[in-house]
Amino acid sequence: MRLKDKVAIVTGAASGFGAEIARQYVLEGALVVVADINEAGAKTVADALGANAIAVGCDVTKRPAIDALVAATIAKFGRLDIVVNNAGWTHKNQPMLEVDEATFDKVFDINVKSIFHMTHAVVPIMRKQGGGVILNIGSTAGIRPRPGLTWYNSSKGAVNLLSKSMAVELGPDNIRVNAICPVMGATGLLESFMGMPDTPENRQKFISTIPLGRLSQPKDIARAAVYLGSDDAEFISGVEFPVDGARTV
Repeated sequence: MRLKDKVAIVTGAASGFGAEIARQYVLEGALVVVADINEAGAKTVADALGANAIAVGCDVTKRPAIDALVAATIAKFGRLDIVVNNAGWTHKNQPMLEVDEATFDKVFDINVKSIFHMTHAVVPIMRKQGGGVILNIGSTAGIRPRPGLTWYNSSKGAVNLLSKSMAVELGPDNIRVNAICPVMGATGLLESFMGMPDTPENRQKFISTIPLGRLSQPKDIARAAVYLGSDDAEFISGVEFPVDGARTV
């Protein structure tokens, strides 16, 4: 088991990429805190994973909620080895001037500011323990942006870059930081990314830009998160790790 006895928090884990990351982590021996603003959904995921997972409701845009999440993790499992900052949001694919300020703020609060809050909460703990791993779910949108998603793209560009900067600054503390960058996947946000109805014909327009010929799947991102969270990746830090079927080449 590649993550045996590691304690991990996965945010946005009630569905999509986060739920599969939590599942793969438990299969690899980790003790997992399934965190999501949808507490009922998080509980459903955690219950299905058994005794090695618990659910905690958490609004990642609020520092007190992050502090409570971390405190619940330490109270239950006694330490914290891995944090996967997976919670994310987007605006609808549309001209940039049609996105209102409230939507812009929500995208940046969930995608970027949440990592600011989480970093402040967990780095002191990881330093005291002698190390840890932080995985931020960035996006190919921050590497090779699609039109119509300008503000979302910029939020993920921030995630990709801050992950590199964190890796440099936290390396002396034995804290590894990497960004996992999925290409568009079949999640609940797909229609917003596409800006059109999710039909086979419309999907094909986007699939045609991915050389391996399909959208990303939760298992793809989860497998990357297992590898980067494990000791197999002990010398890998500061990487934008595309999981994209060669989309960004």
